[in-house]
Amino acid sequence: MGGYVLTKKITIILTLAFLILLAGCQPSPTPEERLKAYIDHWNNAEFTEMYSAYLNKGTKDAYAPEDFVERQQKFYEDLAITNVEVSYTKPAEETEWDPEKPADFPVQIQMDTLAGPVAFEKTMSLLVESQDDTEDWFVEWDPSFIFEQLEKGDEVRVSTTTADRGEILDRNQKAIAINGTGYNIGVVPENFKKESSKEELAEVLGISVDFIDEKMNQSWVQEDQFVPISKAAKNDKELLEKVKAIPGATYQETAMREYPYEEALGHLSGYIGPITAEKLEELKDQGYKSTDFIGRRGLELTLEERLHGKNGIKLFIQKQGDNGEEIMITETAAENGETIVLTIDAELQKSTYDAMKGEAGTSAAVDPKTGETLVLVSSPAYNPNEYMLGISESRFKELSEDPLNPLFNRFGAAYAPGSTIKPVTSAIGLEADTLNPTEGLQIEGATWQKDSSWGDYRVSRLHPEAPNPIDLNKALVYSDNIYFAQQALNMGNDTFVSGLKNFGFGEDIPFALELQSSQISNEGTIGSEGQLADSSFGQGQMLTNILHLATMYEPFLTEGTMYKPLLFMDEEKSQVWKDGLLSAENAGILRSGMRSVVVDGYAQSANSKTVKIAGKTGTAELKGEIGEEGQENGFFVSYDSESPDFILAMMIESIEDNDGSDYVAGFAAKVFEEYKAR
Repeated sequence: MGGYVLTKKITIILTLAFLILLAGCQPSPTPEERLKAYIDHWNNAEFTEMYSAYLNKGTKDAYAPEDFVERQQKFYEDLAITNVEVSYTKPAEETEWDPEKPADFPVQIQMDTLAGPVAFEKTMSLLVESQDDTEDWFVEWDPSFIFEQLEKGDEVRVSTTTADRGEILDRNQKAIAINGTGYNIGVVPENFKKESSKEELAEVLGISVDFIDEKMNQSWVQEDQFVPISKAAKNDKELLEKVKAIPGATYQETAMREYPYEEALGHLSGYIGPITAEKLEELKDQGYKSTDFIGRRGLELTLEERLHGKNGIKLFIQKQGDNGEEIMITETAAENGETIVLTIDAELQKSTYDAMKGEAGTSAAVDPKTGETLVLVSSPAYNPNEYMLGISESRFKELSEDPLNPLFNRFGAAYAPGSTIKPVTSAIGLEADTLNPTEGLQIEGATWQKDSSWGDYRVSRLHPEAPNPIDLNKALVYSDNIYFAQQALNMGNDTFVSGLKNFGFGEDIPFALELQSSQISNEGTIGSEGQLADSSFGQGQMLTNILHLATMYEPFLTEGTMYKPLLFMDEEKSQVWKDGLLSAENAGILRSGMRSVVVDGYAQSANSKTVKIAGKTGTAELKGEIGEEGQENGFFVSYDSESPDFILAMMIESIEDNDGSDYVAGFAAKVFEEYKAR
């Protein structure tokens, strides 16, 4: 009996000892707790901690720290990996872990990359082993936990598909800025040995011999290979013929941005050029790269975001070996830039530009029924093809020093409108009932002042021979400054200023491009009777933008409505900007008067045999002091009185030696005649 009791006690003791021993072999914490801690480090990109404290021996033997820590850090940086979210599927609550077997967990991995989102699921195993005198669960790892099919020795690569830049078309689908072709001008070294040929090519291209040598001495150059030196627009036939005549020089067709209307639309279209380092730093998060072109001026700049598009990016695994397959990780398809259709009539624009004969000035044309902008010219202009191709220093210097300043965008500026504002002054007086169109004023002499309080200031008239009495029609025909000064004084400061504001003076022009606002004066008010008189005929401190000036004539044709000027065909047409400016009766009176200006007045160059043009001339004198002579800018705002498809406002600078504003009327008449002959 005693032996049995002793044996039983020993059995119990041994059993307890075994249980204690077994309990000692169970690592603490559990594999789930270790995995959770590992994933927390993973989500925080703490790769050093993951490697040193959690990876098992087999993984560490297979992958040095640089293969794990540095490679993943580089991936995060180079591939713009963000928003990493790693999670795992929790095991059943009753799961018991056998330290002799791997503990397996489904792990879900998702992230964003520069090529798009990546998501996949893998099984992660934890093994019990001793490291640094500590027994615990350790993670078994391989590169497929970075990207699902990535193996040791594989490369992760990125390829880019360049988006096509959007094109700019006119209302009739004619090309303004398109992805066309041009030519690379270059040489084949084995055929281009003579120093004289280098000198001749350098002169033709406006570059230095050193520049040609630099291109020919590039490391990749082979004797029998074409070496690009410069570029040429497709239609630059003269340059191409000169190149062809040089022994060893030639050209090859290449993809290129084209501006078919050249100078005629230069300031409006603008141009593109290589992106600068500063701009690349600013825009790199938007997918730009160092080889991209970007809008530099005009609509190419203004519409850059819409035109540029988004490059496509593919992220893939390049498997080992020369013929290793490519395995897609993720891809974002390229999104080409928009095709943007303008309200501009490119042929009418070219006709207007050509009619101005290279004179310094600006023109705008609007459709009076819709507000669509048909013409927006700045003359003279630059050829955007030259800039896009890379303008030479000598050519840029030539343009910069040209006294006519072809680099200045005149349609964006504002100018004293001179007598072209008189129909607006008339409209304000007619609507205020302070101007009776049939009542004649007795005006004598070439100058006038209200009284001696005006000091030395007097209003001058160009045609003192005008027969009295002077009514509204005669005042328009003879462009009588004294008549309009007296009418402005009669209506008063408040009425005149309020009327000008109703026509849009003093506010931003609601247009797609930034244009200088029209102003009544520098302060927006009129401070004296003399200034009121001057402003009535477009002098003083009054300034108008050429597009706004054309738009101000719409109420004469729409019986009181002025539309928001539009530039894009997809904009809603006939958006009212200002309404109730003029009654139908008063609009008719002014239309009759403006036809008389051409038939009976001093715009005889517009008295066409084929088009019944109506309008108003204007001469703005730019002088510092009373009595001194200065530059005169000539204006003519006009339309076809029988078929008013558009209102054309044109300004030519320095017409003092060209018979005044009738010189401009002749230019405008040519535009209408060519339009009618289409």
